[in-house]
Amino acid sequence: MVYITDMGMDVIALLADPTRRRIIELLTEHDLAAGEIASHFDIARPGVSRHLRQLREGGLVSVTRSGQKQIYRLEPGQIMEIDRWLAPIRTFWSNRLDALDTELRRGRSVKRGSDGDLSRRQQRSESA
Repeated sequence: MVYITDMGMDVIALLADPTRRRIIELLTEHDLAAGEIASHFDIARPGVSRHLRQLREGGLVSVTRSGQKQIYRLEPGQIMEIDRWLAPIRTFWSNRLDALDTELRRGRSVKRGSDGDLSRRQQRSESA
């Protein structure tokens, strides 16, 4: 069993915000300057800066200076911890959904006419 640390729970709380999730998504593509990140949002730059600071403090992103620009990079370590914790849960639900899919496919073999009655072929097989 994999247990999630307090830090992992903090990361989940950080990712609860849609703006921070979008920043993470942007950084999965490539490193970005703070201004480039801010250009994707309709909120003031100080608001984006607060989100970036929270992500940095949570260990999800790192920042380096390039001239006057601050370049942000995704740090996957914390997300990998959450992924390890989610793996058995993902397996559980995958198995359940596969079983549901099987049952739904079995149910499709029962054909109903436009009036809701079973098809003649289905009625014959059920009465046999």
